Amino acid sequence: MKWALYLLLTIVGVVFVAVQVGLLNGQQPDDLGVKNGRFKPPSITRNSVSSQAALHPEHPQRTHASIEPLPFKAGGPADSIKALETALSTLPGITVIERSPYYLYAQAQTRWLRFVDDLEFWVNPASHSIEMRSASRLGREDLGMNRQRIEALRAAYLAMP
Repeated sequence: MKWALYLLLTIVGVVFVAVQVGLLNGQQPDDLGVKNGRFKPPSITRNSVSSQAALHPEHPQRTHASIEPLPFKAGGPADSIKALETALSTLPGITVIERSPYYLYAQAQTRWLRFVDDLEFWVNPASHSIEMRSASRLGREDLGMNRQRIEALRAAYLAMP
């Protein structure tokens, strides 16, 4: 019985050290951004969502990853990206890393284990919407966290004038 307690304490200690040194952050992907009006495809595992999932009909996670884009605000693209950034600031653990008139990249970090997810937003002038992609850097399953975060963001964004 004593060995089980030692084992548990060892596991907790290893996880604590891993969190403190950033081993659970993962690496920022080098293929983020919009190319020819598209984000990269959703992850091949169940840890991402994308408003462009339908552009990849043969993708194994197309249905799981599919979400709707954000509609433009009445003021058009400039007001929409400004409202998006304001909405992002209301959610915990999100840091905007890059912002331009048509693209916004943010990182979301979980509170306890400090996992990092990459969030991308692109103003699509053809559809008058903001396309979105959110993906975990690590793991095969996010237990719906990316979808929950994006839907909370959607609610905050839509509540703004």
